[in-house]
Amino acid sequence: MEFTINQIAAMLNGEVLGDGTIKINTLKKIQEGVPGSLSFLSNPKYESFAYSTKASGLIVNKDFKPSKKIKTTLIKVEDPYLSFTVLLEEYHRLVSFQKTGVEEPSYLGENTKIGNNIYRGAFSYIGNEATIGSNVKIYPNSYIGDGVSIGDNTIIHAGVKVYPGCKIGSQCVLHSGVVIGSDGFGFAPQKDGSYKPIPQLGKVMISDFVHIGANTTIDCATMEGDFTIIGEGVKLDNLIQIAHNVKIGAHTVIAAQTGIAGSTSLGKYCILGGQVGIAGHLEIGDNVGIGAQSGLGKNVEAGTKLFGSPAFDLREYLSSYAVFKKLPDLNNRLKQLEEKILNLPTV
Repeated sequence: MEFTINQIAAMLNGEVLGDGTIKINTLKKIQEGVPGSLSFLSNPKYESFAYSTKASGLIVNKDFKPSKKIKTTLIKVEDPYLSFTVLLEEYHRLVSFQKTGVEEPSYLGENTKIGNNIYRGAFSYIGNEATIGSNVKIYPNSYIGDGVSIGDNTIIHAGVKVYPGCKIGSQCVLHSGVVIGSDGFGFAPQKDGSYKPIPQLGKVMISDFVHIGANTTIDCATMEGDFTIIGEGVKLDNLIQIAHNVKIGAHTVIAAQTGIAGSTSLGKYCILGGQVGIAGHLEIGDNVGIGAQSGLGKNVEAGTKLFGSPAFDLREYLSSYAVFKKLPDLNNRLKQLEEKILNLPTV
């Protein structure tokens, strides 16, 4: 795929300085630019590469003023990093949505509705009475259970499993190994010390524009008619565990290896670092930030920043940590004071 710099600039509402007819066929880092590639400059510490890069085009801030002569054609925009991200998204969309048609062998159940421009990869399975929107791409070895609904322009990568009755919105991306709707961890303790499984009868509802990383698992709700809910625009990293009846608010971002226990509600626009552990039945407000490897066991008000295990206010944590680092020195000084006191002359 090739585009002229003028075409790219029009997409980004940018201003071209140089030859806009040059064709671009790939995207590269500024220090790795080659003829035919497009790069960007957003961090001033990389400005030196702007004068040596071999990239044919360079996206820069609208206020950028070169201190030397630049050979490459410039596209001036409001935000170079955001503009380059937009191009990456568009490139990914073009690549991801190229495939169409049905590869054999694959299975399509009875009374299932399929939209236009579908791709169904080899060994994919779609159950009965499912609803698949237009331009959906289902890659090989994926399982779509009975009664599942998938919105338009969603990508189901190879090896994804979606249990019966679950709902997936439009413009979503589910990466390989994702499991949607598996049983929650529900077991009733018995008098003899054994555990009796509690049937998990609910489903999972995933809103539009959700991205789910590889090998992430989202468990179904416990009761019939209930849902584990993932809000609009949520971004989940790889290897995340979302337990039954959890609710995650819109545009929340969660990093890898985080686990959220059952029936916890997480607000909108939250940010969770990697390996965060959250106990069950908690209420976490909007715009909450939780640092990596934190452990949370209590409700959290909106706008709070937390760190530590158990997690507490970030500012308090940093103040405490400043003291913690000095403990060996403080301990030595305490011992020295004790020795001086013990060696004081008696009256």
